[in-house]
Amino acid sequence: MSDQKIEDLVFRHAPGVEEIGFSLPEFYNASELLYRNLEEGRGNKIAVYADAGNSTYAELCARASQTGNALASLGLERGDRILCFLEDTAAYPSIIMGAIRAGFVPMLINTLSPKDLVQFFLEDSGAKVAIFDARHAAIFDNDTWQGASVKHLVSVGGEAAAVAGNETYHWDTWVAGFSGELSAADTSRDDMCFWMYSSGSTGRPKGIVHLQHDMEYAAASYGKHILNMTEQDICYSVPKIFFAYGLGNSVIFPFSVGASVVLSGQRPVAEAVFGTIEKYRPTLFFGLPTLYNSLLQDQCAESADLSSVRMCLSAAEALSSELAEEWKSRYGLDLIEGLGSTEMTHIYLSNTAEQFKIGSSGKRVPGYETRMTDTEGNEVAPGGDGVLWVRGDSSAPCYWNRPEKTRETMREDGWLWTGDRFYQDDDGFYYFRGRADDLIKVSGQWVYPLEIELCLADHEKVCECAVMGVQMEDRRMTLKAFIVLQESIEPSEELTKEFQAYVKQQLLPYKYPRVIEYFDELPKTGTGKIDRQALKNASNN
Repeated sequence: MSDQKIEDLVFRHAPGVEEIGFSLPEFYNASELLYRNLEEGRGNKIAVYADAGNSTYAELCARASQTGNALASLGLERGDRILCFLEDTAAYPSIIMGAIRAGFVPMLINTLSPKDLVQFFLEDSGAKVAIFDARHAAIFDNDTWQGASVKHLVSVGGEAAAVAGNETYHWDTWVAGFSGELSAADTSRDDMCFWMYSSGSTGRPKGIVHLQHDMEYAAASYGKHILNMTEQDICYSVPKIFFAYGLGNSVIFPFSVGASVVLSGQRPVAEAVFGTIEKYRPTLFFGLPTLYNSLLQDQCAESADLSSVRMCLSAAEALSSELAEEWKSRYGLDLIEGLGSTEMTHIYLSNTAEQFKIGSSGKRVPGYETRMTDTEGNEVAPGGDGVLWVRGDSSAPCYWNRPEKTRETMREDGWLWTGDRFYQDDDGFYYFRGRADDLIKVSGQWVYPLEIELCLADHEKVCECAVMGVQMEDRRMTLKAFIVLQESIEPSEELTKEFQAYVKQQLLPYKYPRVIEYFDELPKTGTGKIDRQALKNASNN
């Protein structure tokens, strides 16, 4: 894994533990997050709403136990990895919790990953089992798993998928032959629990290792103090479970209090999203700015019924004030913005329903510590601009097989270097200013592209935009804006000049985008964010 053992990398008893009253026994298995609902009398309560049929807590636990027993029958050892390439159905949380309960480590993988990347995940992790949605069976051919450690393939949903050269189990029928009862493995609170992989924007993705106590900690901090979630809530997260944001919204938080979750395998187009809200009447709705913007632009927006929703949450991208105000005007609901990372399990900066400032990422979430430093490592006081550090007991201890990246990011005393630049105001609210390595020099002046992007996003004629630094033929850097216009607005040279003048007036003259390119839509990643790498590649061609 690295030149250190995981137990040597775990920072215990972070100060935030006392702040939120967090406590777990030394021996703890994270599947208790789900199973304790049986002890608390919620066996007959619906845990998962889905178009294919609802599942109660009793049914979910039974299927999780069957999954854990089935996996154990394959002769796996404690800590062996299980690659999960699954859509959001009731099977997914059952597989996650069943694997954890049996002492194995599920890896939650983006289902938009291409074949060569899936092969990398298998080889890098040493996974012994791959469980995949039947519709993705073609990815798991001989070329994908040949040379990897994977010994068993399991297909979920649809017809049993056959993969040449390897025995494939059909999960739905395979696990039915095993007991629906399973005692939790005697794991330590600091044993490996689950993995996720980074997006890999710079080089190959990094395997992010999480521990048995991390889910409970995120629930005790963000789930309790920001969401104020109770068993009466129904959660609907458009971001998927393979995304850390989605895992918290659809698994960790609802199960921690016996609430319910809506899982949908449909593409997140506006009609499907609004239809799901009206059908299942969720009380908590989780999205990101790109999604909220697309919902507002759709013809369904005018008649959509969001009366069941008590709180709308936004993360993963910076939220413009214009978008937040338009959403509030249309539905009477504030967009509660926060910021987190896969390394920290979920969100550690957030606004709240009672205290928020549009355009900010909010204040630190109880249970987490934050500080800012300049490039020399000196502390930056409120009112200054610096790189954010965060510390909390849900922090991943390492990247798998990446000791240098681990040392670079997971620092001494439990501090994690985020690489994100922020401005903090006197009230403790943080304002995202882009990545530390996004700072570029234009005409001899340092500029943060995100500042220009947020400015343009507030213009009434802009539907969506991205701004980044691009290299010109003479190797100098310049600012380029990629803009999707509001409906009925046509691109023109006059409009480009209007946008440039607007930025000069709102910010400083040298910060205007020298180049503006218009798109019908911006490319998106698998998690719904603007695909900046695709835009950068397009600019370089």
